[in-house]
Amino acid sequence: MNSVLIDAILRSSPDIERLLESLSWPSGSWPETERVEALAAFVEGLGPPLADPDATPLSAARRASVRVQLESLVWTRCLPLLAAISAEPGEAARRRALTAAACRLVSACVPLCGEDVPGRVARSVLPSLSLHGGEEEEEGGEEPPGPGRLGVEVASELVAALAPSLAADEHLTLAIISAALSCVRARPDALVSGATVRLLLTLLNCCGGGGARLNNALTLVLGDLCSWHRADRSPVVTERALLCLTAISDHLLNPHSLPCSSSSSSSSSSSSSSSSAACEPHPRLSLQFWRMLQDGLTHRDGVSRKRALYLLKRGVALSEGQQVDCPLSPSREGEMPKTLDRLQCNYGAMVCFVFFHSLVGSVAGGETLFRWAPNRSKLLREFWEDYALVMETLEENQVHVVRPVLNRIDTLIQTTVNDGQGRGLFHPSWLLCVYQRMFHSENKSLMREGVCHLLELQVLQQPPFALAFSQFIVGPFMDVLSESSLFHRSVGQSVGDCPELGAKLQVFMATFFSSLPSEHRGCVLLQLIQQLGSKHWCAVPLLFLSQALAKLPPSPLLGVDGLAALREVLCCTMITHQVSLRGAAQCFLLNSALCLTDVSAASLDDIFSFLMYFRADESLCRGTHIWNQVCAWLSDNEGSFKPRIVDGGDSAGSATKKETVRGYVQEEMHAYLRVPASTGQTERLPDPKEADKLARAILLCVDMEKSRPGTEIGNTLESLLSPLLDTLSRVSTNIYLPLRKSDKSLQLVLRLLQLGRTPRSVGGEQGETAIVSMEKLVFKLVDPIQDFISRRLCGELQELFDVERAELYLSVLTQLVDMCSSAPQHHLKVGQNYIPKLIKHSLWVLQEPSQQIPSVAHQVARAVAMASLATVCGLVEQEVIGTRSEAIFALEALNDYFYSSQPCQSSLGNFNKRLLKPQTGDSLCDLGVPGSLLQDWGRIAASFMRDQWICLSFLIKAVGIPESSRSPDTLKAALSCSVEALALLPSDLVLPALAYMETVLPQLLIHEEALCVEAVTLSWELVQGLSNNAHDFWPALKGFISMAFHHKVLELSHSRALTLVATLKQIATELIELSQSKSGVFGVLLQHCCQTWLPADRGGGSSDGADTAFSSVFSHINMLTEACVYGPVFRRDQRLIQDIQTYVEQLGEECAGDVIVTSDNRDDQFPRTCVLAFLSRLESSNLQHETLMEDLVMALLKKDNDISKSKVRYYSNSLQHRVKNRVWQTLLLLLPKLREEFVATLLNRVFEAGFCSNQASVKYLIEWMMILILVRHPKHMDSFCGCFSMDHEKTKTSVCTFLSVLVHFNIILPQLKEKAAQLRKALDIILQWCFNHNFSVRLYALLALKRVWSLAEARAEEGAGGLGGLSTVIKACLNQAEAMQSTGNAKKNWIRIQEHFFFGAFHPIRDHSVETIFHTFPSLSELADDEWIPPWKFEKLACSSESPSLPLTNPTPDLSQLQPGDWIQQDKSEQDKEERWAEVQKKITPWRLGIQEQEPELQLIPQQRAARLGKLHGALLVVASLIDKPTNLGGLCRTCEIFGASALVLDTLRHVGDKLFQSLSVSSELWLPLLEVKPLELSDFLQVKKSEGYCIVGVEQTANSQSLQDYKFPEKTLLLLGNEREGIPANLLQMLDVCVEIPQQGVIRSLNVHVSAALLIWEYTRQHLASGSAEVDAKRS
Repeated sequence: MNSVLIDAILRSSPDIERLLESLSWPSGSWPETERVEALAAFVEGLGPPLADPDATPLSAARRASVRVQLESLVWTRCLPLLAAISAEPGEAARRRALTAAACRLVSACVPLCGEDVPGRVARSVLPSLSLHGGEEEEEGGEEPPGPGRLGVEVASELVAALAPSLAADEHLTLAIISAALSCVRARPDALVSGATVRLLLTLLNCCGGGGARLNNALTLVLGDLCSWHRADRSPVVTERALLCLTAISDHLLNPHSLPCSSSSSSSSSSSSSSSSAACEPHPRLSLQFWRMLQDGLTHRDGVSRKRALYLLKRGVALSEGQQVDCPLSPSREGEMPKTLDRLQCNYGAMVCFVFFHSLVGSVAGGETLFRWAPNRSKLLREFWEDYALVMETLEENQVHVVRPVLNRIDTLIQTTVNDGQGRGLFHPSWLLCVYQRMFHSENKSLMREGVCHLLELQVLQQPPFALAFSQFIVGPFMDVLSESSLFHRSVGQSVGDCPELGAKLQVFMATFFSSLPSEHRGCVLLQLIQQLGSKHWCAVPLLFLSQALAKLPPSPLLGVDGLAALREVLCCTMITHQVSLRGAAQCFLLNSALCLTDVSAASLDDIFSFLMYFRADESLCRGTHIWNQVCAWLSDNEGSFKPRIVDGGDSAGSATKKETVRGYVQEEMHAYLRVPASTGQTERLPDPKEADKLARAILLCVDMEKSRPGTEIGNTLESLLSPLLDTLSRVSTNIYLPLRKSDKSLQLVLRLLQLGRTPRSVGGEQGETAIVSMEKLVFKLVDPIQDFISRRLCGELQELFDVERAELYLSVLTQLVDMCSSAPQHHLKVGQNYIPKLIKHSLWVLQEPSQQIPSVAHQVARAVAMASLATVCGLVEQEVIGTRSEAIFALEALNDYFYSSQPCQSSLGNFNKRLLKPQTGDSLCDLGVPGSLLQDWGRIAASFMRDQWICLSFLIKAVGIPESSRSPDTLKAALSCSVEALALLPSDLVLPALAYMETVLPQLLIHEEALCVEAVTLSWELVQGLSNNAHDFWPALKGFISMAFHHKVLELSHSRALTLVATLKQIATELIELSQSKSGVFGVLLQHCCQTWLPADRGGGSSDGADTAFSSVFSHINMLTEACVYGPVFRRDQRLIQDIQTYVEQLGEECAGDVIVTSDNRDDQFPRTCVLAFLSRLESSNLQHETLMEDLVMALLKKDNDISKSKVRYYSNSLQHRVKNRVWQTLLLLLPKLREEFVATLLNRVFEAGFCSNQASVKYLIEWMMILILVRHPKHMDSFCGCFSMDHEKTKTSVCTFLSVLVHFNIILPQLKEKAAQLRKALDIILQWCFNHNFSVRLYALLALKRVWSLAEARAEEGAGGLGGLSTVIKACLNQAEAMQSTGNAKKNWIRIQEHFFFGAFHPIRDHSVETIFHTFPSLSELADDEWIPPWKFEKLACSSESPSLPLTNPTPDLSQLQPGDWIQQDKSEQDKEERWAEVQKKITPWRLGIQEQEPELQLIPQQRAARLGKLHGALLVVASLIDKPTNLGGLCRTCEIFGASALVLDTLRHVGDKLFQSLSVSSELWLPLLEVKPLELSDFLQVKKSEGYCIVGVEQTANSQSLQDYKFPEKTLLLLGNEREGIPANLLQMLDVCVEIPQQGVIRSLNVHVSAALLIWEYTRQHLASGSAEVDAKRS
């Protein structure tokens, strides 16, 4: 139509110049899009007249004038307009349409101008594509171009429009390609797609079909991308390189232009065409090409993974179609140098030289990631089919979809293994991509599947594969192992079992390192350990990795670097871990070092420096198993360690000298005590780490040599310690002895005494012998040491450094006094001489008047004095010093000092005395104390106040308040001071103040309630503030509970101290809430209260004091009730930590931490076990105990009833289920102790509970409860029978509970009086339910009938009387029932219910024990294993005692040996053998979809007939060529017609005749224009539509996709719909202008393609509906 119109215009008005001028727009203005499109159409119509002189009367001059005017139009109108569009943002849709029109105008003008015009225009635009100054633009958008420059997007559109006119200029084409590649490297992501598609693809399309120019261009692109990726393999580079490769894949991997064929390669008639063909790029020969694909397959971005897999499929399909060797066969490789020679003779092919050179290098280098052999074509095709299947399936997040495909990984591995023994067709790195993809999965279960699969990989037992996988193991595999959730218990594992992954990891590590070539093991192991120290690991993964390393076979793999790497793990990685897990990991790492260290590469000094980092209070403690292992290891390797080279010594001689441990210790001792002469300046205390290292070396040496025959430990110790003993003997007499030497000697003896003692649980006879021998040596030096310490503490410590030095002296003094307590002569001397002297001096210092200007010396003396007094009080309190010694009398003076009032003060003047910060001045400089040291003054001052309260808390208990100060006001003032101390002291130092309050608070409860409430409240707030500090929280919590819940406080009734009682109840509630997140808190409170109410040493006996203490329990009945049902539902990560801690506790001597680290009963089951042990000790003969039990039972029944009413149905193992289960467990425990009268009152409530909807475990407990009640109190049998006649319509199946009781009628019958009547009554009841419509009820009734009838038959045989005609009916009923149950699931269920534990092995009377109630029943009822309480937890409790009415364990193990199961469980159907693809649930993309050969001569079919009927249509074009299901296409056609789409594009119009299509389209195809575009032609079709101004929109989730609810559709929108299985192919993704995603809330990630399309079509219609209606209204008006 355009051509006809233009021809008519030219004929009527031949003045072309005027027409051009009239259609043009003024310079500098912004024309309408329609004007530019009209001008472009007019210029296109001028083509024939200007090109053919005979077709028009135009003269040559006029034609030249028109050409000049057209060229002017390009330079003065089009290019300035495009620059203006680039500079001004404007509306995106308008800018896009105007850009497309202007580019169309330029493309129409330049062919009509001079031959050089296209090139000049392109060169003028080229700078807009190139970067200046080498600077990359920031992510997020294009910077505004400079004046006259075009934006990247506009420039790309313009050059793409010029491409057909530039095809002849190869140099310019290559330059433009280079500029496009520079855009790919540096431009923001949003512009990369436009640059690649519009330039690369268009230019390549214009280069011709397979000629040399196309090959040169492809070689340039491929070479540039490969070199870029080789230099930088970052995710961004991989993503953009794959984008470019996918865009040019139709040219790069085109099967029609393959130069290589076995027939033509050897032909002697090759011409220049074959020469140019030989220059064609071969991406399959490029090592970097396959590396890009592998990086893409493991990329974090899903679109990049999709592109990489698409290119892999294309490459495999090309190889299969070509059927030649890849890499080239030897004959073909010989031709490559000739090819290079030919390339150098052609300038146009020079760009290929570098790329071909790299190809030759990669092929010749021997490393090949991809191979193809025609004779193995079937094997290769199946391998890559399986590989593509696996990689596509891993894109799913649902494990049940992925798991069936995992066996394909085994197929891939086996194929690779089999091939590895031959030609090596499959490189192992492809398998690593599979595992890495699984490791990156969003689904933790899929990640775990991948890890477990790799751990079980048998192929790693082969050295080549182990070596190929080694860097993957120390890299990505270690990264994924840092995920703690992988180590959760598997199904079927119990609490305390080693997690499945942990056990597999041990086997894997041992197998992997054994399989590695011996020369690589040490290097790989070092890298693995360095990976452990390179980041902060969570406790659980590090624990099991350490354990796996400890299980490696002994081998000399680690040198000094390895020990340094392990030390880094100890110092940096695990410092924040839980103590028990940290201690276990330390033990495993130490075991690893012992097994794997190459002793010839490490000296003894390296070893002992390394051992210094293992803490004695967590792992390396003397007497433990790991300590003995170290001793044995040192003994076995003695003489093999690397000798030390001493400075100045003969290195050659020292290299041959073997160094022994004893010789090393002796040398170190001399070096340690070798100090420079004193300079007279103030010195800091020496670093204690040196003493720790030497002390541990001495003790290891002693323990190592004690195992040797004939060794005397005493002599060994004396020999090793002689330099130390000599120094200590002169410490108090030699005034010239350097202070540093004295300090180091005391540090060493302190660490020897501290480290030498073994924990009681591990101490052996030999360990005690060593410490006794050491103490004997130290005994000889007690006097000089104490003289020295006494002299130093009594006046010589006056400098700031000396505060730290005083701590050392007092620690040594404590050890000496403790040691002397076993020696009367030394102990008496200490108590009568040194200690009283120290007390008197310290008290004198404290009583000395304060200075107006505080000096360092005076304040330091006060700090040392108070620390000394606190130490003495601690020794007396621990009974190390006798209470009748002179020390206690001296301390009475200290007590008087504290309680003495100042003349001007009414309160206690010496409480909370504070140190004054010394003034900084010249005096400090003279003393050599830098001002920076005064920064520690806060810590010193806080310690001074803490020491006061240590003394006060001891004195208030041991001495009391002095008589002169005893008064209520004194107590009140003392408590006020303790409250003030809580505010003054740091939170970690308040424990002594709490201990003091524990004594004072109970004496002020009644008269000073407000002050007591303030004290308790402030204390609780302080403890809460410590909840994140585990080191200080637990001691403070125990101290607070001992104070706030003192027995006198608990005895308060509601009539006294109402506010305080309410406050304590509120605190108890908050404690329980805190325990939900911090396990163990409630246990501390409950243990204290239970011990207060019923002390373990008092038993259940009654006395006035005991009754008074016990009576307080009635005020806290709610606490007991909560304890009975306590059990927080922890988060999964919290549960993991608790499970692993339980596992560590059960390791035994393998983990020294279990012995060293004290357990605080922080198990979340401890509150229940504690309260149950408390209840088991109650006696029914005690009236108070009886009342408590009855109150508790009623409270528990109320809690059960509240749950039943609040929620009719609750899920298995939910919190409601667990609470109900705990309620009935507790009731079964208490039942034997309840009065008969009380049982009668609660009977109806038990029956009501039976009618509720209960989970299986609760149901069994209720039934058991009923049986026991009827056995103990048979007179309630009639009440029980009455339950069967009650109407419970809503819970018809609850009658099964009562029928279950009758199944155990043999237990109840012996207790009944009228047995025959009761039997007949039971049979009558049961028969009524045997014909119920409900299957479960019938089954229970038949089982009860069978059991009860067997009792009746037994009695009939004994002559007890028959049942008359009823027996015939019952027998017939049972026979018919047996016949009915003979087939199908009914038979299985009939067998199962009879074999069920509750009706089989279980005996309600014999098995009534704590073990059955709390462990066996929960396990058999399939309750979560964290609800099982094993008997040993009750045995561990000191207060637990076995009740005669309820034994702890069962007399027989029959019940506990059963497996859980329920009769209603159905058998799983047998799985038949499946075919090759049958087990795959995911709809896998067919292998050749999208890349198979199709007919090349298909052309775009024009629009079909459509009856408009005046109906308005929008500009939306819907492309569905990738959809192949007729049902989806039919529904889509209907949707498009309803919402007025302009056309629907199909892959073939034959779909219209399909019945499935027509069933959903309902004739809509008659009213909608339909187009036919084959999938192979979609790329060209989209290019055409893009040039027409269409915005191409796809539905795809990408990193840059926009939400549907936020996106504004342009009017000219093309909606590209993806395939039902694979979505939009990777080669079309980069052609999209916008990716739109539909917001989702559910789990399933994808919608049906028709549904997705309908949502987008409606959203487009909604946005344009208003604007369209407005235009129609405007036209009508």
